[in-house]
Amino acid sequence: MRTFDLIRDAVLPEFRERVADYLIEYENVLRDNNVDRESQRATAYQLRGYLRGLNTTRVLGMADWEELDRRVVASWLSPSQEDAAAE
Repeated sequence: MRTFDLIRDAVLPEFRERVADYLIEYENVLRDNNVDRESQRATAYQLRGYLRGLNTTRVLGMADWEELDRRVVASWLSPSQEDAAAE
């Protein structure tokens, strides 16, 4: 399952619509191959902060937050991603 689908599913049902509206902006930047690497990295860090906020306000569970944070790092912030961008 894709990272953004996992986020949507992990959010409490009463907040899913509102969170989905915010996620569209993050998803558009992170999935766009024409966006420069620095913008993607900045957006990935912002997404991590947003997910942390969802966890803090109990809209997202701790186990879900940890897994989603790991996926964001692996997908957009890991050294292998930087190596691929440099090629």
